[in-house]
Amino acid sequence: MKKLIFILISACAAQLCAQEAHIVAVHGHRGSRGTVPENTIPAFEAALMAEADVLELDLGVTKDGVVIVSHEPKVTPERCLDAEGNKLEKAVPIRSLTLAELKKYDCGTLLNPKFPEQIAVPGTPMPTLEEVFDLVKKSGYQAAKKMEFNIETKVFPYEPELTPTAAEFAKLVVDTVKKHGMEARVMVQSFDVRTLKEIKKLAPAIRTSQLTYEELLDIVPALKAAKTDIWSPNYKWITPEAVKEAQAAGIKVAPWTINTKKEWELAIAAGVDAIITDYPAALVDYLQARKAKP
Repeated sequence: MKKLIFILISACAAQLCAQEAHIVAVHGHRGSRGTVPENTIPAFEAALMAEADVLELDLGVTKDGVVIVSHEPKVTPERCLDAEGNKLEKAVPIRSLTLAELKKYDCGTLLNPKFPEQIAVPGTPMPTLEEVFDLVKKSGYQAAKKMEFNIETKVFPYEPELTPTAAEFAKLVVDTVKKHGMEARVMVQSFDVRTLKEIKKLAPAIRTSQLTYEELLDIVPALKAAKTDIWSPNYKWITPEAVKEAQAAGIKVAPWTINTKKEWELAIAAGVDAIITDYPAALVDYLQARKAKP
């Protein structure tokens, strides 16, 4: 393994690496999960401030059909407090709550112990997708002018009561995206290929991204069959050969979720188009430093 790492890094000469670095797009995972409670407006503001290229976020749907931002399909005790600031006794399905009911939960006070740099933002509710679009539209940060959105539909076929059907979910997302005129700035990602196919039916201009968790044989034919524009694999499974094969088919590669300099270096050496990270500010600084090297 060490020998492979050495070969990958050595193959990228200093000058070539500097040229590659600036074209790698930075996706702020759940905003800036490493520094702010995930999928909150403050987390997305942090990614904007960091000059990330893309805001990565997850979607759910309320009882009254509003597309909201949450990685889990439930309001969880690990992430949120109730309206009185008390710890939840159990998780509450988002699909069982109206937007007004959901907004009563505080999802900015509790910190994730996996990310010691996180700073609390007490009283912060879950945002809607529309609120994230509005944030970027009204932002004064330079990055906002070209900011894109990588939005994941969280679908659970084994628990259908937690989300709408793939077709219903896709329509709700497309309607929201079109309402804000964001078709050209949005890519929809999912592990569930059904949702991606529905998105393409409703709005061919919206890019789609197939998420994968494990190594898959013959992934490129599957991606082409699904008409996806992007492949987003678990970073542990990317290789230069797989990246080149996808790109040769016109499919960009955006692995998730990469948080260390060593891993960033390997991803860049493999030729990826984008990197999804919990630390967008650190990755932007890293890429800029590489670009500046003679």
